[in-house]
Amino acid sequence: MSSNVKNKTVVVGMSGGVDSSVAAFLLKEEGYNVIGMFMKNWEEENEHGDCIAEEDYEDVIRVCDQLEIPHYTVNFVQEYWDGVFSSFVKEYEAGLTPNPDILCNKEIKFKALLDKAMEYGADYLATGHYVRKREDHIQPQLLKGLDPGKDQSYFLHAIGGQSLNKALFPVGELQKSEVRRIAEENSLATAKKKDSTGICFIGKRNFKSFLSQYVDAQPGNFETIEGETVGQHDGVAYYTIGQRRGLAIGGAGDAWFVVGKDIPRNVVVVEQGTRHPALFADTLTATESTWIAKSPLSDLPFRCTAKIRYRQNDQPCTIDSNENGRLHISFDIPQRAVTPRQSIVFYKDEVCLGGALIEDRGPSYHERGKVLPKEVSS
Repeated sequence: MSSNVKNKTVVVGMSGGVDSSVAAFLLKEEGYNVIGMFMKNWEEENEHGDCIAEEDYEDVIRVCDQLEIPHYTVNFVQEYWDGVFSSFVKEYEAGLTPNPDILCNKEIKFKALLDKAMEYGADYLATGHYVRKREDHIQPQLLKGLDPGKDQSYFLHAIGGQSLNKALFPVGELQKSEVRRIAEENSLATAKKKDSTGICFIGKRNFKSFLSQYVDAQPGNFETIEGETVGQHDGVAYYTIGQRRGLAIGGAGDAWFVVGKDIPRNVVVVEQGTRHPALFADTLTATESTWIAKSPLSDLPFRCTAKIRYRQNDQPCTIDSNENGRLHISFDIPQRAVTPRQSIVFYKDEVCLGGALIEDRGPSYHERGKVLPKEVSS
């Protein structure tokens, strides 16, 4: 153990899950002074009236007691509401599809929690994210996690270089199976706990019923591109581009998919078929770009790869132009279901460069009268 490590303090953002538990374990094994810190971001009770956050905090306490490290809880409910949830609601009211997890990482975990960690005298903030950090002579780089099925760089692209300087990601070098093995071999209390999925404040509940508590959505028509009414929707806020489930449109032929929204008319536009050309475009525009290190926008066109959704394979593309912060991106092959206010995240091999918010797609293959290439996956 180096003396540098022994004298360093790390606050671990602990969720009550296995990933952050193993992160804390690994850092203590390395010789860091480790502090567990649990964030309460949402006021919520389950069907029995028990606080869900309290259940997770109890798991944090069990793990910290096992590791013989101190633990604290911090309440960021107001910060979360102001910095993440209010924006989430406004964008859904406007018929858009935001990604609150990215904003949570930027505004809560790597701002509010990082600041709190520094108040506790920490040198670093660690989390259980599946990403890696490579020290560079100028600025550290954010790398994809080694487990391709768990890589979370998509969700961390907006945290910025200054926050990355103070961040550690102990499980990013591991496969998920290895994380589970470490937890089980060391009898950590969370070893067999299931992974949480979805947006944290929604959990396992029905998304539409949750959203209806905050968004005043008005029923309207499902219409085809030609203007034929084929059903009734419950509100444009409840549907996203490419959606198939929950449309409840009957009739013969292929399944129906959302291909667009006419928000001023309160219409959801639908067409049949997984490969309908209205679902595909090979250009998009994006705004509000953020870059972890040096921005590539001073040297355009810029070749790289990108993802327009989590778990998507890297897609070769070119950042063609930057007009007053409005990026134009061209893809080598058509992209399915380009969705406004989702993030496009840029990569050079394993390095996450940064990202931007999708403003709009370019003309679809239907609008251009083009046939979709056979090799394009649906």
